[in-house]
Amino acid sequence: MTTSHPTALLATASAPTIDRRVDTLDWRRIELDLDQYGCAAVPQLVTAHECDALAALYSRDGLYRSRIVMGRHGFGRGEYKYFAYPLPHIIGELRGAIYPHLVPVANRWNQAMGIDVRYSPQHADFIRRCHDAGQVRPTPLILQYGEGDYNCLHQDLYGEHVFPLQVAILLSEPGRDFTGGEFVMTEQRPRMQSRAEVVPLAQGDAVVFTVNSRPVQGARGPYRVNLRHGVSRLRSGHRHTVGIIFHDAL
Repeated sequence: MTTSHPTALLATASAPTIDRRVDTLDWRRIELDLDQYGCAAVPQLVTAHECDALAALYSRDGLYRSRIVMGRHGFGRGEYKYFAYPLPHIIGELRGAIYPHLVPVANRWNQAMGIDVRYSPQHADFIRRCHDAGQVRPTPLILQYGEGDYNCLHQDLYGEHVFPLQVAILLSEPGRDFTGGEFVMTEQRPRMQSRAEVVPLAQGDAVVFTVNSRPVQGARGPYRVNLRHGVSRLRSGHRHTVGIIFHDAL
C-alpha cells in the first residue's frame, strides 16, 4: 500500500540512492572551491520531490526538539526548528554520507592553522566524541522565512567539539516561491576589509561552507580567517532551507 505521508516518502523514496548520489559528486571541484572561497555550491543534491516532502515536515512539531523565533533573540527575522533524534531518514543519510568526503579538507585545514584536532573518517565516531563531551542534542535544522525575514551573520558553534564545515540545502524555488533571500558569507581578513560572497542556489541545490575559520595562503604561509554566514532579506514569498551541521550541541 502506498502512502503520501512526508516521513514515509523520505524513508522509502530517497534513502537507497543517497550514498551513491553523494559519492558521485565532483568532490575535487568542491574541495578547490572551499580552499579558494570558503564555500562550494552543489547542484541538485536532492530532488524537487524530496524538497517538497522535507518542507512539509515543518508543521509536524513532534519531529523537533526546539523551535527558535529569531526576532526574540536578535538573530534576525523568521524561525527555525532543530530536529530531534531519530532524524528523518534522508537527513541522517545525508549527514553520514557527506561527512567522510569533508574530513580530508577539515584535517588539512586544521593542520595548516596549527590546530591539533583531527577528525575520524566516520561520522558515528565523531558524534560519539561529541556525546562523550556532553554535546548530545542534534543540530540538523529546518528554517522558514517569510516576506521581510532574514538571518543575521553568525557561526553555528555549540560546544568544544566543532566540525569546521556544514551544509545548507534550499528546499524552495527562487522566483517561484520567493524573491530575495540569498545565502551570504563574509570573510574577515586580518588588516583588510571583509570580503562578501553570495551563493546563488536553485531548489535542491546545496552549499557546503565554513563554520567558523579556514586557512588562507599568504606570502609567509597560511593564516587564519574568520567567516560568518546568513541570509539576506526576503522580498516576497516563503523560503525553506535544511541545515546539516555535523557536530551536536551541549
